[in-house]
Amino acid sequence: MSNDTKLKEREDEEYDPFVARRIAKPNSTTGTLIHLIKGSLGTGIMAMPMAFKNGGLFFSLIGSVAICFVYYHCVELLVGISQKACKNGRIPALGFAETAEAVIVSGPTPLKRYSSFAKNYIDCMLVVQSLLMLCLFQIFIASSLRDVVNNQQQIEWSTLTYIILVTIPIACITQIRVLKYLVPFSALANALMITAFAITLYFLLSVRISLNGKNFWPEWNKLPSFISTVLFAISGIRYVLPIENNMKHPQHFLGNCGVLTKATVFLTILYVLTGFFGYICYGDNTKASVTLNLPSDSRLAESTRLLAATAVLFSLGLSYYVPMDIIWRRVEHKVPPERRNVAQISLRFIILILLTAITIGVPKLEPFVGLVGSFCSGKLVVLAPAILDVVFRWPNEFGPYRWRLVKDCLLAAFGLFVLVTGTVDSVKNVIAIYR
Repeated sequence: MSNDTKLKEREDEEYDPFVARRIAKPNSTTGTLIHLIKGSLGTGIMAMPMAFKNGGLFFSLIGSVAICFVYYHCVELLVGISQKACKNGRIPALGFAETAEAVIVSGPTPLKRYSSFAKNYIDCMLVVQSLLMLCLFQIFIASSLRDVVNNQQQIEWSTLTYIILVTIPIACITQIRVLKYLVPFSALANALMITAFAITLYFLLSVRISLNGKNFWPEWNKLPSFISTVLFAISGIRYVLPIENNMKHPQHFLGNCGVLTKATVFLTILYVLTGFFGYICYGDNTKASVTLNLPSDSRLAESTRLLAATAVLFSLGLSYYVPMDIIWRRVEHKVPPERRNVAQISLRFIILILLTAITIGVPKLEPFVGLVGSFCSGKLVVLAPAILDVVFRWPNEFGPYRWRLVKDCLLAAFGLFVLVTGTVDSVKNVIAIYR
């Protein structure tokens, strides 16, 4: 072996992407944990009782934990691949799309020409999913405020009025560009959502628990709905790499006691408790959001809607960070340095106005968001990490009996199942609403 080859190998071993990162305002490990929890802890937790209704009591207990574990494993795969790709390519940090590009460029020769397509495709899926979810959140906030304020003040303001009103604070929150400065908003959003969860749990535990009339196992036609609901509720994969890339100590993200493990365990417990007790209390009368089952004559119960809406409002800065980071990286080089600050402020505001116009103009946006969400999530959450792991390890790094290849193929099959069944269900819902 030549001296040049030995020197290159030594340099590769010594290169540490974590040390090479230069982040002006990095997140602490605690701040990262708060962001990661907020990325997954949203309105989906209130839909868990409906998931348990579709999945059956016993099956849902096991299935919810299993799906959360699958999500955890897929995120672990993605982050691990990204960190290794950074080291191999001597790059400090990579996003989701850049990771896909780097892995395919270094993969089998026939795939190399598809690297740019993979990067652009994943970026497109991330932007579409994130922006349409922002529209859904805007509708959720406005509708929740309408229900609470109109009921308490005996007024009849329309949802349109509340959409316009909530756009004002949203315009301010979505101008925050530094992830570190969003930590207080994410912390407050987590606190409000957990408070709403605690109040909800108080009402659930105050009802006499009975197993009579409860489904223990799912009907086959309702199984896709159960899986899609739980996966949608726990999923926050679009936030993972931007959050990890901005850590002060990224080595704390993975591992048995890492940030990802702590966040997933915490979220799994919350989701299972909400789903179990919600379905136990209301059975077949369980509604799409468990807050709708709470007593309408109780201000404490009604406050859960207000708390959840406020929590979502404070989380919109983090929700906006991912798509704007992708869009800005593609247009930044076209703007003169002295105009970039004004340009980014204008771009963020214009996109928000366009999203608000969509929210106002399409009152039945929810089924379309569900369609795009199912279509994107099946690919981004499960399929993409499984496929990237196969490409990254190809051809001889799958372990004894190629067990990792078998595992990745099973993950990919599960992802395809979620993708197909979720999309079919969403299309049926769209057709039923607009027929």
